[in-house]
Amino acid sequence: MQKKWVLRAPAPPDTINQLAKEINVAPPLAQLLVQRGISTFEEAKLFFRPSLDHLHDPFLIKDMDKAVNRLCEAVFSGEKILVYGDYDVDGTTAVATAYSFLKKYTAHVSYYVPDRYTEGYGVSEKGVRWAAAEGFGLMICLDCGIRDVKHTILANELGLDVIICDHHLPGAQLPPALAILDPKRADCLYPFKELCGCGVGFKLLQGFCIQNTIDPKELYEYLDLVAVSIGSDIVPIVGENRILAYYGLQKINQKPSAGLKALKEISGFKKDLSISDVVFYLGPRINAAGRLAHARESVNLLINADENELIEMAKVLNERNIERKDFDQSITDEALEIIRTEYPNSKSSVLFKRHWHKGVVGIVASRCIEHFYRPTIILTESDGMATGSARSIDGFDVHEAIGACEHLLTQYGGHQHAAGVKLPLDQVDAFREAFEAVVADRLTPDQLVPKLTIDLEVDFDFLTFKNLGIINQMAPFGPLNLQPTLCTRDVFVKNPPRLLKDTHLKLMLYQAGTSGGFEAIGFGLGHLADRIRPNEPFAIAYHLEQNEFQGNKTLQLNLKDVNIAK
Repeated sequence: MQKKWVLRAPAPPDTINQLAKEINVAPPLAQLLVQRGISTFEEAKLFFRPSLDHLHDPFLIKDMDKAVNRLCEAVFSGEKILVYGDYDVDGTTAVATAYSFLKKYTAHVSYYVPDRYTEGYGVSEKGVRWAAAEGFGLMICLDCGIRDVKHTILANELGLDVIICDHHLPGAQLPPALAILDPKRADCLYPFKELCGCGVGFKLLQGFCIQNTIDPKELYEYLDLVAVSIGSDIVPIVGENRILAYYGLQKINQKPSAGLKALKEISGFKKDLSISDVVFYLGPRINAAGRLAHARESVNLLINADENELIEMAKVLNERNIERKDFDQSITDEALEIIRTEYPNSKSSVLFKRHWHKGVVGIVASRCIEHFYRPTIILTESDGMATGSARSIDGFDVHEAIGACEHLLTQYGGHQHAAGVKLPLDQVDAFREAFEAVVADRLTPDQLVPKLTIDLEVDFDFLTFKNLGIINQMAPFGPLNLQPTLCTRDVFVKNPPRLLKDTHLKLMLYQAGTSGGFEAIGFGLGHLADRIRPNEPFAIAYHLEQNEFQGNKTLQLNLKDVNIAK
């Protein structure tokens, strides 16, 4: 898929040169920092040296005082507390964090994760009735609840107090919970709005620690779980998220919890993990249980400390993930064929098959966008309803577009980039037509062209271990703090391109007028091999990385795209 390269506008030269002088870096590196909103020595210091002391006061979140007071009352009176969370990575890590922490202070805490297939997303009637029947007095909802008005009312009627810790967009009516912690509430003045669900739960526990003068290190033991959640839920890695992810990654790589250690070992990853490694290696294995079986398998692993049991648990999750990949691939192939034959010229894709596996429809939607760059919704049948997941393209609010069709839906929720929907089977065709009309009306032609943002255009002489070392200090990378994408023009191949596994492109590159050359690899770019010819210049967009083989460290270019002049 041809991408449009967009070079970031350069910052004012005076700003760049002043910052470069103050922190003693090359001007191109200073430009990368200015692009991230860093233009002074003090801002650079805070960025390069994140501190847990800079986390915001949790009591700035609306309702935090009520939530902490109620939690304290339950903990110290021996009341039964239920930690209730969603079945994805964000929800299961949130449950594991809250359950494990509270277990230190009360024996009367349990957890509940709904079944994706029989209960669906959010607070379920089954879960509420079970909690009431089991005698729980307080239910803490993590990564869900903000739109569950009906079931919150039911909980109240059955004698349950509810604390909601969510990060999704509220609906028109807030649930009648005892406390609603959600930075996206219109009336919440909390200075950071982009916490994940596990992050909001972390803030509740932080408030509990402050109120009871508990050493915060007791809570920081779970930062590895918070980091997994931040990475896997694709929230912006700026502000508090960057601080939490920074220290969470340190813990993952130095002293992970027993469950994450077992997952690291089963994944075969030997080096220190980055956020992208967490997303690729740990997140899918944690997610696999909720997709194909029940998410309690993941929670049990994350809260367990028995190494012998954990080995078997990790093996189960690994097998689930392998099975998930098979479903993912077969359904993706089927979905792509439907788009090619039935909706090649549509502005959106809304696909429905009764037999598609509910646990992978979100992944399939993302895969389809890689081939047909348009808002996509993949639906399947579950409990006599059509249910599925939506994924969007850059700059298009899919949640808002779905909301314009809500008269056809039973339920929907999510955010700008991803959402879930549920509707009657006989409304699928009408919904497809309505959604297509909304997308066609709101989507601009420019939005249908995938874009690759180039942070810096550099010559090969810029590519040094020293400069890479400074770039790496900008990590952890993620949304709003992406790994810098560099661009170099007029490069040539030293040798004919090579193909790895018939899919990946391997090149040895040089640039006229510069010293030395670099090895480059382009994952999934093998189709370009025949177009690259000796003595014909082209441009490359890439990430600068370090490759280590048999103790030998070299610089390597991880290609994101190749622009070959026609």
